[in-house]
Amino acid sequence: MNLDLRAINQCVRCGSCRTFCPVFEESGWESANTRGRIMILKALTCGLQPDSQVLDSLNTCTTCGICTENCPAGVNPPEMIESARRQLVSLGKMTRQQADLSRNILASGNTFAESSDRLSWLTDRSLLTKKADYVYFVGCMNSYRYTETAANTFALLHRFGATILPKELCCGSPLLRTGFDARRFVDENCRQIAETGARTVITGCAGCYTTLKKSYPQDFRVQSVPEFLALHISQLDIAQLDLTVTYHDPCHLGRHNQIYEQPRRVIEAICRLKEMKTSGKAARCCGGGGGVRAGYKDLSLQMARKRLEDVPDGVDYIVASCPLCIRNLRDAGAGEKVIDLVDLVAMAVR
Repeated sequence: MNLDLRAINQCVRCGSCRTFCPVFEESGWESANTRGRIMILKALTCGLQPDSQVLDSLNTCTTCGICTENCPAGVNPPEMIESARRQLVSLGKMTRQQADLSRNILASGNTFAESSDRLSWLTDRSLLTKKADYVYFVGCMNSYRYTETAANTFALLHRFGATILPKELCCGSPLLRTGFDARRFVDENCRQIAETGARTVITGCAGCYTTLKKSYPQDFRVQSVPEFLALHISQLDIAQLDLTVTYHDPCHLGRHNQIYEQPRRVIEAICRLKEMKTSGKAARCCGGGGGVRAGYKDLSLQMARKRLEDVPDGVDYIVASCPLCIRNLRDAGAGEKVIDLVDLVAMAVR
């Protein structure tokens, strides 16, 4: 395999990452830790054949980036892991779960293989305009699973003139994270965005945000919903709520894109904020990203349960800005106590 040996050899094998890796914390195996995975990458360049154990090692990484944040040698393991996944997939080496996920997305245009209308949550189609300065990119999770959040988000963004793509497809994030090509989705979504004339695309999904920002042509500005709301919260008629909430930092908003203060600014304009035991750059991963929820559900939920141990006492809600985090934390036992930042704002808007 033609992996970046310079990046691989930048790892000094110090083992600092063992302290932080959420997967290693659950499994205890060196092959489930960043250092072990990098050693496997090195072995692959020397002729190691990728068997099922190699595939499990590389595909249980959530790409949360906490290893990158704390690496004294400046290594970026998620980038290396994703590169290896792409090369392995190109050689036909993948898990059954990877193959199923890619097949479903490529066939249906969404992560759930849904054949129903992606805009079924939108009751008034007259709100869609052909031209707009802003496009709200809904994403698969909110289109099909958290439709109330999609409706609440669009209700807020439409006040500022946002529209929605009439035939939005999956952004491609699940494909890109797990080693597959997503150009068909990128090209089609870009075509529709260009037709609206929008200069800014806004999304409420952390995975969509990273993908739109880093894997799409830079023909438009990309904003997360927390960024947009932080800029415009003063233009909304907000009531103060007698609530105390905590905030979970999604990895792909926080460590991957440094969006920490904006969601907190929005929350503090509405109610009291009580931080989790680990937050900001040190926030524990929910366990859902990098294809892990799709491929290793039990492991994913173990990590989510561990994250829930960080929730402080006396909070009414756990707020997040990522539907995948919300699903994983809810399924791990928190239930309806986990809500989207937008749903908190919707409670406060008069």
